[in-house]
Amino acid sequence: MDKNFKSGFVSLIARPNVGKSTLLNKIAGQKIAITSPVAQTTRYQIKCIHTDNDSQIIFIDTPGVHKPLNKLGEFLSDESKSSLEDSDLILFLADSNDEAGAGDRWIVENYLKDINKPIIIVANKIDTAKKEKLELNIISYKQLFEKNYPIIKISAKTGKNINTLIEKIKEQLPSGVKLYPDDEITDQNLRAIVSEVIREKIILNTKEEIPHSVAVLVEDYKHTDKIDKIKAQIIVSAESQKGIIIGKNGSLLKKIGTEARLEIEEIAQNKVFLEIFVKVKKAWQKDENTLKLLGYEKKP
Repeated sequence: MDKNFKSGFVSLIARPNVGKSTLLNKIAGQKIAITSPVAQTTRYQIKCIHTDNDSQIIFIDTPGVHKPLNKLGEFLSDESKSSLEDSDLILFLADSNDEAGAGDRWIVENYLKDINKPIIIVANKIDTAKKEKLELNIISYKQLFEKNYPIIKISAKTGKNINTLIEKIKEQLPSGVKLYPDDEITDQNLRAIVSEVIREKIILNTKEEIPHSVAVLVEDYKHTDKIDKIKAQIIVSAESQKGIIIGKNGSLLKKIGTEARLEIEEIAQNKVFLEIFVKVKKAWQKDENTLKLLGYEKKP
């Protein structure tokens, strides 16, 4: 083993809408995690694999942390906690536009207070932060912790100081070996990415009306050299939600399908025929069989 080669797992944790998924997509150089202005968009642990000449860093994007209200919420909370326990380093992302708030304090108290892992505070969105408030806001985040953790100021959107963050991460990681091939950038298979892309388009087109009540199941995925044929089921918990997604004369469902298809074609590098339909399954977030089918299953 080359003692100069660094490798390890790095977990990202933050309150909603701070930019975890945007940061992963920037590091990966392509879309692997969905982003939206809606809280709790991320539902799975998504690994972004960054490999260069002297390191391999496996970033883990965890679901937005919050108090669980149902079995889906319990799954999301467990995903976040297991990610932190299994990691070599934790990135605590903060929004440099704001002072540390109740959500940030809740994360520290419930997830980070007793964890024995190195932490880097990452102040994101410096491209939009007002200079006169930036340093005061950063000080408020440092005061959340008893230890004097390093702070890196970045913009996940523009990529500013991302390389500086990577180098700081390397300093904290142990010597190791490559766990993934050089050209692999995520552990997500194409079927999972398709599901998330469709869900993102639903979230962006329905705003606050639908997001926490919707899931997407890719029932069939057939690949040929000329076209990928995909059949996907959108699951909602009420007839009224089905009506919202379908829209007048099917207009919104068509828009969602078109936007998803165009993005999937770009990711798959192939033509795509996408068939989507909507199914009502009441209280699916509490149904263990449905959650298992969708991949929201607790680890033993």
